[in-house]
Amino acid sequence: MINSIVDYFGNEAYATRRRRLFYLVLVLIVVPDFLVFREHAEYLWDSVPGWSAVYGFVSCVLLIFVSKFLGHRAGLMRREDYYD
Repeated sequence: MINSIVDYFGNEAYATRRRRLFYLVLVLIVVPDFLVFREHAEYLWDSVPGWSAVYGFVSCVLLIFVSKFLGHRAGLMRREDYYD
């Protein structure tokens, strides 16, 4: 069981299937957000369909870029053989 999961995510032959699965999950997350009634939204951005998905994605990408920047520019990352 574990070997088949590892093969699925580690093998390049399944890249197209993984990408399609990713897009399917993305659609299944965003589409229901368009079906929610928003008459009681407290803030303007709460009334925008898909806002939570966009906000979460942008936050994740920003977090990755900031951590990479800090790691490379601020000297937080070390060479692979630093302790050797």
